[in-house]
Amino acid sequence: MRPKPMQEFLDAIISAADYYVTDPNGKESLAKIRAALQTPSKMSDGAGAQLPIRDSLEEVAIPSHFHAPELRHLVETFLRLEPMLNWRRRSGDMSCASANFAEGHANANIVGPGGIEWRTDVWLGVTLLSPNVRYPDHSHPPEETYLVLSNGSFCHGDSEWFEPGIGGTFYNSPGIVHAMRSDSTPLLAFWLLWAGAE
Repeated sequence: MRPKPMQEFLDAIISAADYYVTDPNGKESLAKIRAALQTPSKMSDGAGAQLPIRDSLEEVAIPSHFHAPELRHLVETFLRLEPMLNWRRRSGDMSCASANFAEGHANANIVGPGGIEWRTDVWLGVTLLSPNVRYPDHSHPPEETYLVLSNGSFCHGDSEWFEPGIGGTFYNSPGIVHAMRSDSTPLLAFWLLWAGAE
């Protein structure tokens, strides 16, 4: 059995993604993720870990600011789960990142390697950027669908920078190079990756 805050969050993010994802590849990926999450996996017994950037969450994750009920409910369930998260800084190639990236970002795996629920088939997590931070170009084998909860810009492949907007979604094919950047306000985005059957 999953802890109640975890199950409520997973129900909320799958419901919101079902509502907002329109890309056919994203929908197909989401269907596999939804099916896999029907079977819980091992839960971490570690405590959450905070970083100073976590304060930016208070600026961007305010349930009353979300008019769409699906997003408001998602943020509410996320905030109940958030104390359990192990926020981390990214390592690796930072050549395209802004100079303030190290202190201006945090990621947390919710499901997947290093997450609250350990599994290898689904990676589900969250990224938080302080204002005016550019995330480095990066790629990974699993396909990925983003659900964006704030203003901010993204690029993938050969695309120009684009702004999905609050409730915006987009799909990253396996191995595609992609990045994100915040503007004058923090950026908050969830990502759902299908890595294949366990």
